[in-house]
Amino acid sequence: MSAEIVEDKSAQEAPAPNKKKKLIIIGAATVAALTLGGGGAAFFMGGKSAAKTEAHGEEAAANEGDGSASEGDGGKEGAGKSKFVDVPTVSVNLRSPDGSPRFLKLHLMLVPGTKTTAEALKDKLPVVLDAYQPFLRELRPEDLGGSAAVFRLKEELMVRATRVLGAGMVKEVLIQDLIQQ
Repeated sequence: MSAEIVEDKSAQEAPAPNKKKKLIIIGAATVAALTLGGGGAAFFMGGKSAAKTEAHGEEAAANEGDGSASEGDGGKEGAGKSKFVDVPTVSVNLRSPDGSPRFLKLHLMLVPGTKTTAEALKDKLPVVLDAYQPFLRELRPEDLGGSAAVFRLKEELMVRATRVLGAGMVKEVLIQDLIQQ
């Protein structure tokens, strides 16, 4: 029986270094995970605050450059710029591969940018609609399928508005109704 006891002691001693190695590896993995997690959180939180600071700096520079907001009015002019401009409903024929009549009815709203007001943008609406018409007439019914199509449509309308009006005139294009028949 003493031989069995000796074997048991040697069997118990052999796993001990493996347990230490496992503990060291687990500890190192935990430290690495915490470090990477903390670094990732700092990176993403730092990026957001930097973006906010950058956007605030650009807005302040725009206000200083055009003199639209003074210290006395507390920047109330900027609040008026966020009004929406309602674009009249646009109805166009779509290009269909089989020649069958297909139509698109689109109702939009434009958000004025930092370089304009809602009233000034309303005065330039005929120019924007003239830029939108050829693009909308070239669309095919399959171009409007799915949620990604709506995103692409908004981007294309934004590009055309920026091209005819200039940078900073339109902040965003909002699609109110999109009906395809």
